[in-house]
Amino acid sequence: MLSKIDGDSTAYWLLFKGNKILISEDKVLEFTLPEIDYFKLSKKLVRSQLLGQMEGRSYYAAELAPDIVAPETMLFCNLYRLFGKIPDALFFLAGKAYQILHWDRTHQYCSQCGARTENKIDERAKLCPACGRVNYPRISPAIIVAITREREILLARGSRFQADFYSVLAGFVEPGETFEECVKREVREEVGLEVKNIRYFGSQPWPFPDSLMVGFTAEYAGGDIKIDENEILNAGWFDVDQLPLIPGTGSIARSLIDWFIELAKNE
Repeated sequence: MLSKIDGDSTAYWLLFKGNKILISEDKVLEFTLPEIDYFKLSKKLVRSQLLGQMEGRSYYAAELAPDIVAPETMLFCNLYRLFGKIPDALFFLAGKAYQILHWDRTHQYCSQCGARTENKIDERAKLCPACGRVNYPRISPAIIVAITREREILLARGSRFQADFYSVLAGFVEPGETFEECVKREVREEVGLEVKNIRYFGSQPWPFPDSLMVGFTAEYAGGDIKIDENEILNAGWFDVDQLPLIPGTGSIARSLIDWFIELAKNE
């Protein structure tokens, strides 16, 4: 996944084709590309962005041309498939790369006047040379909340889940809302319940494509479950000893569920 380009012994590149990242078939996490000359590769780069400096090395994200073929023993893999299968630090570095490339790709033109934008030289931003508008990488905040009722937790199966598992509720923050107001609204809209004692839990960047998940815990305050059938397929209260299939480790959703398990079993 971290590909060292010949000609720069300190630079490592995370290479994408569309929304897929180049990895080795044997899942080796760090490797070189000796069969690809840097100058030939540079002709195949659609865009690139410096991610930053770490431990004396420069890290770059780059998008390859659509017609490029993965070298032998390598393949292009959907980033989501790597979640939980590689070290968290590496996954979120790859996620940062994907998010920045997505921003670069979708901000080639000014949203105000339509002129072609340029990279701002003193910060990560897109500058419009015609009208001066500056666009920074987009971050879309979303809440994710574990709702408890004594030894039970509310879990739901979302209509967009790729697997048959249950998780805690989540939703995007709307303009003018606080995080706490968003928690109450999303819970009310998705399952028809009221909550209380909302407390901050933690946060996690989620690069699909540009979210920041802000986690909370809350307690059941009233109401009967009535699901929003557009977003939720099923929802219910689950006892700590009878949980359904839940998300894998590494996500803030799983961290919230693990917090509940630990809390319930210690009471």
